[in-house]
Amino acid sequence: MFQPKTMDFSKIKTFSAQNRHNLVRIDNLRTPGAQEDNLFNNEEFDILISKLKEAKENGRTVTCFYGAHVIKCGLSRYLIWLMENGYITHLASNGAGSIHDFELAYLGGTSEHVPTAIEDGSFGMWEETGSWMNEAIKLGAEKNYGYGQSLADYVDNNPDKFPYRDDCVFYRAYKMGIPVTYHVTMGTDIIHQHPSVDFEALGKTSGIDFKYFCHSISMLGDKGVHLNIGSAVTGAEVFLKALSIARNQGHALKYITTANFDIIPLGDYKTDVGKDTFEYYYRPRKNIINRPVSLGGTGLYICGNHEQTIPSLYARLKG
Repeated sequence: MFQPKTMDFSKIKTFSAQNRHNLVRIDNLRTPGAQEDNLFNNEEFDILISKLKEAKENGRTVTCFYGAHVIKCGLSRYLIWLMENGYITHLASNGAGSIHDFELAYLGGTSEHVPTAIEDGSFGMWEETGSWMNEAIKLGAEKNYGYGQSLADYVDNNPDKFPYRDDCVFYRAYKMGIPVTYHVTMGTDIIHQHPSVDFEALGKTSGIDFKYFCHSISMLGDKGVHLNIGSAVTGAEVFLKALSIARNQGHALKYITTANFDIIPLGDYKTDVGKDTFEYYYRPRKNIINRPVSLGGTGLYICGNHEQTIPSLYARLKG
């Protein structure tokens, strides 16, 4: 039988992140209320604000899947505020979302300069990020924890390593009792480049997280809300599968509200489009906005930069 060759990861060279230049830092994170936050508004946004307030008043589930760019935009404190104030009851992201959050917690900075680092093979080869996150995930797998639980438990048990943990989204959620789940694609994240990576542990913990996410989606009921903020592929695909599982087990979820946040103009996003247009292949249009609410729910598109839409979400809900 033909046997493909593999790369020997033990030969990978890593570097300390301590002196790395970071584009996003604790000292330039945006703080809710510290500047003008009400920067965005339109009809869809008005509807979403009303749906979120109604969900909170009635104790409904509000799930949120965000792309890593939300953290890279310096908006961690807004996600924390939304959780603290009952507007997010389950937070989810991809693997990159966990990495930027983890780096901010221990290093006080994240987001390296990729164009130069990729030229010499140093991109993503950060010793602390790779070794500590893989250690956390392996320890968590042994305890049958999910990926998010594993990271939060590691931070909680090693506070001296994480001086900036109060701005760590997954850690603050953990302390509030709010589930945070990470939905990983193998080979997409810099910790998969580290010599200590354990792909079995990654698969196990992220698989457990998917089951947690499915449960939260099943609890959306008829007035719950699901937000997809800037995750054009993973968030859209994971949500659709979780929704199918929930309905397969008898959870009708007819009158849910879904909202996709992104910057791609879609025009009349509720009309049918043909396969000869790019809009047809944009997953959130179908998997977040249209298909999930075909039974009678509300699908919304919030088109704008995260730096405007997320602070505005805070400003409108606070007001």
